[in-house]
Amino acid sequence: MKRDLTQLQTLLGIPFQDQVILRQAFTHSSYVNENRNSASRDNERLEFLGDAVLELTVSDYLFRKYPDRSEGEMTKLRASIVCEPSLVGFAERLDFGSFVLLGKGEEQTGGRTRPALLADVFESFIGALYLDQGLQAVRDFLDQHLFPHIDGDGKAVVTDYKTRLQEHTQQFGPGVLEYRIAEERGPAHEKEFVSEVYMDGTLLGAGSGRSKKEAEQHAAQEALSKLNVNPN
Repeated sequence: MKRDLTQLQTLLGIPFQDQVILRQAFTHSSYVNENRNSASRDNERLEFLGDAVLELTVSDYLFRKYPDRSEGEMTKLRASIVCEPSLVGFAERLDFGSFVLLGKGEEQTGGRTRPALLADVFESFIGALYLDQGLQAVRDFLDQHLFPHIDGDGKAVVTDYKTRLQEHTQQFGPGVLEYRIAEERGPAHEKEFVSEVYMDGTLLGAGSGRSKKEAEQHAAQEALSKLNVNPN
């Protein structure tokens, strides 16, 4: 279900001066393709910019935080922080998926929870924030929503939903969790998997991802949500 961007600005405490660029950050190409008569532009250019701004700000953070780390070590740490699974985790914490403008087809196929889409939206938001308010605003945002979730080793802490679900179910008996790939869709270079998780034959949740592991994580996440279990 789509939410209004006014809500997002209130939740984040970040009022944008340029509402058009904020809307663009949350506009998927599928929406533009289905609404060609509108003035909407998709977020791909902002994603490109946001990726570069993230690289810079995360590099600056690591450089200052770990003065004894080598270039190679910091490069690996940065890669672990700005990789897709990490960015998906940050986007999910902020519920970015519920604010995206999607085409009907993308909506119907679960686009709001698609990992690649969520990672892209996080980057495009960073790009929009940089253009609207500058680099310091981006640093302030990351200080609040990203850097606190980097552990002592400099790696992003991304919730392992499968482990959390396993721990929860073990509290209530010896039931067996089983993950099944229910569907594979899309061309070979953009394959998407749909996974379902069962407990003793009962469906608990389903999720999609660009890999089987990602799909299983999202299935476990949905199961935890339905069971009203805090994943953290």
